[in-house]
Amino acid sequence: MPSERHPPSLRQLALVVVLILATGLSPVACAQVARMEIVTFASVTLTDQEFLAGREDGKPVTVAGELRLPRAGNERFPLVILLHGSGGIAGYVTDWEQELLAIGVATFVIDSFTGRGITSTSNDQSQLGRLAQTEDAYRALAVLVKHPRIDPSRVILMGFSRGGQNALYGSLTRFQRMHLSASGARFAAHIALYPDCSYTYRDDEDLAAPVRIFHGIADNYDPVAPCRAYVERLRAEGKDIQITEYPGAAHVFDGRAYKPAVQLPQAQTTRNCRWEEPGWSLQTPPLVVAQTPPPDSRTRLFFSSL
Repeated sequence: MPSERHPPSLRQLALVVVLILATGLSPVACAQVARMEIVTFASVTLTDQEFLAGREDGKPVTVAGELRLPRAGNERFPLVILLHGSGGIAGYVTDWEQELLAIGVATFVIDSFTGRGITSTSNDQSQLGRLAQTEDAYRALAVLVKHPRIDPSRVILMGFSRGGQNALYGSLTRFQRMHLSASGARFAAHIALYPDCSYTYRDDEDLAAPVRIFHGIADNYDPVAPCRAYVERLRAEGKDIQITEYPGAAHVFDGRAYKPAVQLPQAQTTRNCRWEEPGWSLQTPPLVVAQTPPPDSRTRLFFSSL
């Protein structure tokens, strides 16, 4: 597994996206947006049990996102769909928008919270199922591949923290078969930054597209060890998945606003949890192998940009 002495700049990571897309993109002179569209789409709010059972009849919700195109004209652009973390759309997400636009990649930032009446799940993760953003991402993809300025063969799903978990497990062929197959759309790749890898799902070794994970070794919110173990297990089976680890990098290491580090003493974390999906039904909850400590012993989370 690659290991870097320091976390890369956003521009360096953005170039990784270009390499994954395998395009001859030319940089835009500056990150000006030629066009911005508010795109709404119908989604549903599912519990994790309902999602894993293949249900599509959850509570209806209208979800919105911002589509930005890097320049005018008629050409079709590769697209990166961005999934925010537990705090909602923050500066590090919009920073990524600017970096991707500057290298000629369109962006679509999904707001999975506002339509559901949520501001943040940082201190109460029970407000929304862990896989809700995967459902949103699949439904957004089905809409955006029909856009005249988007190349449907070059769409990447990218997420951060909670959103990174969805970008990671959104790559599972089983999930796509249950929730995406009707549209015929597919992601070209999945990029997860500091995701939670504490979940073991049935058939989680069957990936529909390449996966790349970027994680800080000093992350005390979503520790890197479960992600490392997951990657090692899948690579042993010949799967196209890689993890790059950064010594000294904490959670949200790409967040320019988190320098110096920010403490979130009430933030809930699943770092002491291990979840395993048994034979599934709506009546059978997931097996919790190790449970979280009580709320009064929540982690003193550090976000930092290095």
